This record gives sequence, C-alpha cells and structure tokens, in this order.
Amino acid sequence: MKLSTKHLLPLFLVLFLAACAKVGSPDGGPYDETPPTLLKSTPLENAVNNKIKKIILEFDEYVKIENASEKVVVSPPQIEQPEIAAKGRKIEVELFDTLKENTTYSIDFSDAIVDNNEGNPMGNFAFTFSTGESIDTLEVAGTVLNAEDLEPIKGILVGLYSDLEDSAFVKKPFERVARTNGSGKFIIKGIAPGNYHIFALQDVDQNYAFNQKSEKIAFLDDIIVPSSKPDFRMDTIWTDSIHFDSIRQIPYTHFLPDDIVLTAFLEEQTDRYFMKSERPVPERFSIVFSSKSDTLPKLRSLNFDWNNSIIIEENPTKDTIQYWIADTLISHQDTLSIEMTYYATDTLGNLALTTDTLSLTPRKTLEKILKEKQQKLEDWQKEQRRKERRGQPFDSIPPVDKLPVRITPSGNVDPDASVKIEFEEPLARLDTFGIHLMLKNDTVWNEVPYYFDLQPGKLYKYELIGEWRPEQEYKLVLDSACIEGIYGTVNDPQELSLKIPSMDSYSALFVNIKGLEGPVIVQLLNKDLPYKEAAVQNGHADFYFIKPGTYYLRCFEDSNNDGKWTTGDYASKLHPERVFYYPGELDLKAKFDITQDWNVLQTTLDKQKPEAIITQKPDKEKSIKNRNAERERERNRNRNND
Repeated sequence: MKLSTKHLLPLFLVLFLAACAKVGSPDGGPYDETPPTLLKSTPLENAVNNKIKKIILEFDEYVKIENASEKVVVSPPQIEQPEIAAKGRKIEVELFDTLKENTTYSIDFSDAIVDNNEGNPMGNFAFTFSTGESIDTLEVAGTVLNAEDLEPIKGILVGLYSDLEDSAFVKKPFERVARTNGSGKFIIKGIAPGNYHIFALQDVDQNYAFNQKSEKIAFLDDIIVPSSKPDFRMDTIWTDSIHFDSIRQIPYTHFLPDDIVLTAFLEEQTDRYFMKSERPVPERFSIVFSSKSDTLPKLRSLNFDWNNSIIIEENPTKDTIQYWIADTLISHQDTLSIEMTYYATDTLGNLALTTDTLSLTPRKTLEKILKEKQQKLEDWQKEQRRKERRGQPFDSIPPVDKLPVRITPSGNVDPDASVKIEFEEPLARLDTFGIHLMLKNDTVWNEVPYYFDLQPGKLYKYELIGEWRPEQEYKLVLDSACIEGIYGTVNDPQELSLKIPSMDSYSALFVNIKGLEGPVIVQLLNKDLPYKEAAVQNGHADFYFIKPGTYYLRCFEDSNNDGKWTTGDYASKLHPERVFYYPGELDLKAKFDITQDWNVLQTTLDKQKPEAIITQKPDKEKSIKNRNAERERERNRNRNND
C-alpha cells in the first residue's frame, strides 16, 4: 500500500515535534528577582503642607505586606490604629487620628514590603510627608537591652518627648516612635531639632504611655539632642568573590546620637490583691497574692474545726502561702469553707482590710486517691499469687507506705557543697541521733560531726553540711523510722556513699574588678545560669572548686546591699541595679588557677554579653533568592547529562 503526500505530511509533523521535545521543554523562563519599585504615591513622597489621611503607594508589580502589625510603625504614633492593606499593585494606609499641624509623619515599613510572586524584599523603606512647610530629617538610634541579663529586646517601642517633665511619660503618648528589631536596635526618624527625653515601653494597652506596672520600661536621665554631620564610610570594591579592587570613601549624613543604650525593666508589683487559691490534693491548699506583705492573711474556718490542725508554710515575701492539713478528718472533707481577711490595695492606692470567702475543693479527690491505692494493692496481690504459683518467695502482708526521702547529690560531692535531703511533707518528728555521717579511715568507718537544718522558707527541705576532706570517702546513714511525716509515715533505712574528689579535679578563678565602687556581686555562669557567686572584697572576687568547663562572668551593683539584683521604679526615678557581662568566655581546666582582670566599663553595654549565650538572635535578613543562578546551574547539568 502506498502512502500519499497528504498522509505523510502529518506523520512528519508528529516526528518533528517529538524530536523537539527531546531537546528540552520550556521551563517558564527566568524568575523575577527584581524587588518592587515605588512608581507614584498620593500624597507625593516628602510632600509638605499635606492634609490627606489616606496614603496610596503604587508599585511596578503586585505586592504584599508581611507582618504589618509587627513591622510597620507610624510616627507620630496613632492612638486609633491605622488600616494598612495591600491591594494588587497598591498599598493603602488610612490614618484615623487627626493630623497634627507642622509635623513630619513617617510610615516605616522596615522590610515588610515584598513582591507577590517571589517574595523579593523592597528593603528598609519609609514613606514621609509633612503637614507643615518642611520635612524634619534628624534621627537617633541605639539599642534596648533587658536590664537583668542584657538580652536584646525585640519589638519594644522607643519614643521621644520634647516635653521634659517627668509626668509626660505617664500622661501623654510619644511624639516620635520606633520599634526594635531582633537585635534590640532602633532608629527613630523624622525628628525636629530640639531637646528630648527618650523612653522604651512594652506597651500592653497600646496607648503609647506608661500606666501599668505590667509594662516593661526604660528611661534615661540625660537629655537627647539630635544632630547630624557629614561623614564618610569605607566601601570595598571587589573584582570577584575573593579579590578586591579598591576601597572607596562614600559620603553620607551621620545622625547623632547613634549609640543610645536603654536597659528595660519591670517595676516591682506593689498593688496587693488576692490572685488565687488552689487545693491540688485533699491535705494541702495554697493562697497566692499579687505582691509581698509584712503580714499573713487571717483565716477562719466556716464548716470545720480548725483546732490547731493546720501547718503554715510561708515564703519570705508572704505572697504565696501553703497550708498543710494534718488532721485527716478535715482533709477528707470534699469542700472546705474559709473566711479570709487580708490587706489589699484600694482605689486610692492604700492598703485596706478586705474579707473574702473561699470554697476549697481538691483537684484530685479522696475517692480517686483511694481508688488508686486499692488498684495498687490488687496489683501487688496478683504479683504475690503469681510468685506463689511459681514456687518463688512471696509476701502475705501488704507493704506499709513509707515516707519518701530524696537525697542529692549522690556520688561525688564538691568540697564546698552541702547534701540536700527533701521530703514530700513537713515532719512531725526528726531524730538526728538516727542520722549518721561516717568517714572511712582505711577500712574503719568513724562517725564525724555535721550541721543539719531546714533550708530557708521550706518545711520539708533540709541541708546537711559536713567538713569534707578531699579524696576521702563518706557515707550517710539514715536509721529506720528516725524521721516521721505529719501523716504518720516513717522512712526506710537508707545508706548513701559520698566521695570527695581530689583538689586536682578542680580549677580556681580569681577576678580583679575595676571600674565600679560600692557593693558588687560577681556571678560565675554556666551558659547563662549562675553556677557560683561571690561578693567583691577589696576589688577581688574569688571562686574555688570549679569543675572544668567553659564559663562566663556577670556582675551587678548591689546598691541596697541585699545580696540580690533589684529592679527600678520610675516614680522614684530609680534605675535598676546595673548589670555587666565579661565580654569573653573562660575555659577553666583542672589543676589550673586563673587570675582574670575585668574592667567592667571598658566595653559598651550593648557589646558585652557574649554571643554564645544570647538567646534573642537577630532577625534573619531578607534577601533576593537568586533562583536564576540555580536555574542556570540546573540547565547546565541537564545539558551535560544529555
């Protein structure tokens, strides 16, 4: 059979297209790697005498805004939150507050504007206009750190007041404002010449003023005077990724000050009010207040006989109180009704007597506890019957509940450490004649003296301090039933081996402190947690018996000499006690003693804390993805494979 030309032509076309498909298929073309460009705006960028409250920005491509609530900041701050939306190629910002006269407005988008398809960032972009005859262009910059540990604070507001009265911070919203980034850095833009006070504020109620103790704040006593000067920055010109061609001086306007450091803190809660009551188990309940007090609340039982059956455990500040019910007739009641009289802060800020009625029901009921005990007994009985059937030793008398005892540490004990002994309930009886600390001499165990007492603020935690000798072996022996809890359980006999390592197992550190006067506490840190601490005496802080490892140093001025860091108070213009970090790490090795000089003020505060222990990491910088280069590499690989 012969094929005609009209039959062959379609066949040739099919074969031709198939051959073309083997060469390569269209991949959609190159990716868009160009960031959005602003084409026009209403009003014009840097417009003066503007009265328009709805700002429209038009770009050369479709755009979107990422995390507008976190990144976009309008200055002066708006009490009624502006509406910000991306609509195709446009971004619309509608301001609802009345525009202030002769004021520069800036809408700082940071890096929130990206193109809709590839997410290419526009970069740090701010739109500015003025309601007056000119644009204010001054800027100030700096860092906000947490006062207690010098962690950078992300997302906190930083604002300025030209009103230099202290009351401005609590009565008026900021005049100019910015928000910190992931490194705690801020830049306040559009500032007019003048004198200012600067503050940081974690604005809980979004009114741009400090009026709640739950708001973290920072303030400086110094007056800020913004200024600028012409300056140069060095720019390196590279011929490729390895070799550079030259270094150029690039002129720019240097705005000052640009090194402000604010240390933010929470004020101590002084308003006292009842927060909550809890009864997790039938035999215990707790009462929690918002702040410390000099007195305990007075409780009066309403549906049971108190009869001296309650043991009170208070913390040092008397804001959290535990009540242990020693009488099982009371603890077995489903609900305890109690009248509580206590001091609370009234509407005038004064402490006044207040009375509440508490109804306390256990979270874990007696019925559930008894059911669990019965199940435990049945499981034990099954196990004994199983042992009996197998001809194994078994018990016929159920075990009696014992008082749990937890002893730490077990094994090695540092020469300057103590042994902690913890129970699950307060004790009704403690016979120290049944507690023995033994020292091994050759093969003979001799009893040695020790000091034994409650840990501060706890009714069931004790501390045993011995005169530990390096390279010696001790054992701690608890005789059976030498300790009894308030619910009648007693301890089992217990024996714990304790070994004191040799002096060669440790390092010592001697720190010479310069730059500070008055009481100072130095803390040796494991990561960012206190490992040991020492008060500075005659300019020195000494640390002994340090286990080998990498450590850091922190210190604080103990201005009130109470041995702990103290926060600030704005009404009293009291700053928090200053905290400093040694800007490096210390590698301490066994058998080596190190002397370290530390000039506390030599490094600026924002550069002191070592990067390795900073928890708040910088924001990930947005960049163009450079997908075309990867696309070209992929195409080359495909060509080589063909």
